[in-house]
Amino acid sequence: MDRIFIDALVRACSCQEHAQISYTQGSISKPQYIYHKARRRNAQQNPMHVRSVHTSRTYTHPVGTQASISREEYIQMLDYYSFKPLDEIAREDDDPTSSLTLPPPDDHDYKPVLEESNEPKESVSPELSLLEEYAPPAPEARSSKEGIAVERLIGVLNDEDNTQEAIFQAYSALPFPGVAYLSDKVRRRLFRRISVVERKSMETMLRYLSVVDDMKAADIPMISVEWNSAIAFTGRCFAKVTATEVELAIRTWKEMEQVAKVQSGSVTFTILFDIATKAGKFVLAEMILKEMRARNLSINRFARVGIIYYHGLRGDGDAVRRAYKSFVQAGEIVDTVVMNCVIASLIRAGEPSAAHNVYERMKAMYSSKTGSPVPAEDWKAVRELGRVLVRAARVYCNDPEGRQRVQSETCLAPNLRTYAIFIEHHVVETGELRRITALLEEMLFLGVPMHGRIFVKLFKGFAIHGGVRYTSWTRPRLESVWVSLLAVLDKGALPGVAVRKWMVVWAVKAFRKCYGRRRALEVWAELGTRWKPSAVEEQVVSRILREVLGEKPAGGDWG
Repeated sequence: MDRIFIDALVRACSCQEHAQISYTQGSISKPQYIYHKARRRNAQQNPMHVRSVHTSRTYTHPVGTQASISREEYIQMLDYYSFKPLDEIAREDDDPTSSLTLPPPDDHDYKPVLEESNEPKESVSPELSLLEEYAPPAPEARSSKEGIAVERLIGVLNDEDNTQEAIFQAYSALPFPGVAYLSDKVRRRLFRRISVVERKSMETMLRYLSVVDDMKAADIPMISVEWNSAIAFTGRCFAKVTATEVELAIRTWKEMEQVAKVQSGSVTFTILFDIATKAGKFVLAEMILKEMRARNLSINRFARVGIIYYHGLRGDGDAVRRAYKSFVQAGEIVDTVVMNCVIASLIRAGEPSAAHNVYERMKAMYSSKTGSPVPAEDWKAVRELGRVLVRAARVYCNDPEGRQRVQSETCLAPNLRTYAIFIEHHVVETGELRRITALLEEMLFLGVPMHGRIFVKLFKGFAIHGGVRYTSWTRPRLESVWVSLLAVLDKGALPGVAVRKWMVVWAVKAFRKCYGRRRALEVWAELGTRWKPSAVEEQVVSRILREVLGEKPAGGDWG
C-alpha cells in the first residue's frame, strides 16, 4: 500500500507528457486497481525517492466516436439511482416542498438571465439615463494632480493583467470621493473589475464596499448589477455563511429596493437564495423562491443549480434527482459544473454510492460520446463558460437541434472540482486512503493536474486519521506528501500549487498529530519561508496554530 500511494502521488504531481498511458473506454469507466496487503514497515522509515516534476503538459485525451446525447440520456444519468420509476418521479406529490423543484416553464416563456453580468445592457437605458446629470468635473476644472490620478486609473483599468490590488491602489490616489472624478463609463468599468474575483474574501468585500460608500457620499446612483455584486460580497465573503452574512445581505437588498429604488431581478433573488441556502436558512430560501414567483421572474440556470444544492443540504436525494430532471427539461445545457453540483448534493444527502455512480457515468459518457477536451481549470474561463451556456439556452430555447449541437460540444469529463469533492468525502467521512489513491490515479488518466487544494485535503486526512496505531495514514506516507509538495514548490512545475493559508494550517496540524510539536514547528518554519501572507492571513493562521503548538515560530518571521 505504501508504494501504491506514493507512486500515485508522484505520478499525479508529474507531467502527463511523461506518463505513458494508453487506455480504452472500459479502463476509464471502470478503473481496476489491485491492492496487495503491505508488509509492516518501520514507522520511522524514510519515504521513497520522489521523481522530478516536469513543467510541460501535452496530454492527449481519449476521443471516442462523436455522437449526440439526447435529453433523455442526460436525465437517465440519475434515474438509475432513483427509488421510483421515471413516471412516478415526473408526477408532483403532495409534499409542500415539492414546489421547490420548479417545473420548467413553457419554451416561449423561458428567458434565462445572466448572473453576475457586470456589463450594462442597452435595455437598461432608464437606469443609465439617471446618471447623465452626474458628470465628473471638466478636465479644465481638475487640478493637475487629480487629472494625473484619473489618467493613471484609466490606464490600470484598461490593462486586463492588472490585479485588484493595483486597481484599488490607483483608485485610492483620487481625492474623496474618488468616483466623483470619474465618468460614468469609467465608474462602470471600475465596478466590474473589482467585482470579478476568483474567491470572495473580507479584503475583496472591503474594497468593493468602499467604492459603494463613495458612490453614496457623492450621491451617485448605482445600477442593478452593482447592487447585486454588493449583496454577493456581503453574503459570501467568508467560507462559512452564517446568520450574520444573511442579515447583511438582506439589509443591502432592502437598501437597494427601498432607498435606492432599484428593482430587483432574477439575478438578485438567485444570489439571496444561494446565501440563505448555504447558511441553512431553508425557510428563508423558500420564501425567496415564492417572492420570485410572485414577481413573475424567470428562473435562470444558476437558480436551478442552486435548487439542486438546496435539496442536497436538506438531505433529500430524491428531490435532488427531481431538481436535476427539471434542469434538463428546462432546456439548460448540462456540463461538468452541473454534474459536480449533483455529486456534492447526493453526498450531502447521504448517498455517496449514488454520487460515485454519477461520476462513473460521467466518465463513460465523456469517453464514448463527447470526446471534447477536458475543461480548463482557469476560474475566469469557467466563469465565462457558464455565461456562454446561459446565452446558448436562451438563443436555442426554440431550436432543439441547435441546443443539441451546443450540448454535444460541452464537456462532461470530471475535473479538479470533481476529485476534490470525493477526496474531501473520503478524508472526512471514510478515511479510506486506498480510495484516495485510486482517485489520484484517475486524475492522471484524465490529465487533471495536481492542485494545492488536493495537498490541503491530504494533510487534513493525516491530521484527522494519523497518529494512531494500525492506521493507513502513516508517517512515511505523510513524509511522501510533504516531499512531493516541496519538490513542486521548488520547481514551480504546477501553477495551481502554492502555499496558502489552509495549506499551512493543515500541514502543521498533520505533523503535530503524527510526529509531535517539534517536527510541526520545523514544518511551520519551512512554510514560513515560502509564504507571503497578508496581515489578516498571518493573524488568522497564528491564532489557529497557537492553539495547536502554543507559540509562533522563532522570531515570528514569515519572510
